[in-house]
Amino acid sequence: MVLVLVIGDLHIPHRKADLPKKFKALLQPGKIQHILCTGNVVDKLTYDYLRSLAADVHVCRGDFDDSTFLPNVADGLPDTKVVKIGQFQLGLCHGHQIVPWGDSEALGALQRQLDCDILVTGHTHTFSAYEAEGKLFINPGSATGAFSPSFKLTEEPTPSFVLMDVQQQRVVIYVYELVGEEVKVKKIEHTKTAAAA
Repeated sequence: MVLVLVIGDLHIPHRKADLPKKFKALLQPGKIQHILCTGNVVDKLTYDYLRSLAADVHVCRGDFDDSTFLPNVADGLPDTKVVKIGQFQLGLCHGHQIVPWGDSEALGALQRQLDCDILVTGHTHTFSAYEAEGKLFINPGSATGAFSPSFKLTEEPTPSFVLMDVQQQRVVIYVYELVGEEVKVKKIEHTKTAAAA
């Protein structure tokens, strides 16, 4: 069992003060082997917090990640990255480069460009996961529930993150969402197709 935390769009301290306490209680150092972050970490304290959870941390540059708040870090963050974990190639990108944001055809083009089995993107601040042509597409949403201009003023984003359990040709995805004061967990399974394997 290899545990991968998929997280992003934290926007600390611009839009939210911190991760929800209930999420912090779940995210304990030493239990997670890899972290994939879609960006918009925004500040160095949050970046260091992610690094305290796991030794292997991969972050892509979000549209709010700059050297003012992430000195000596932001300039080195790539726009896209491919990471191999077990049998899977995982592509990582913030998602503000996708036009229109979250569009499945544009995401499919990026997945083919990166030649990955699983594409992880963010920017929409809304969790989504779906399969297309044997590939898996994941958007962990905003871990803090940070506001996004794509929401209506009356909408409250749902804080969310994803834990992936990578097992040979199979991935079990656990989606954590903070609904009111309750953490709800959904389970999704994905198996690498024979052609992709």
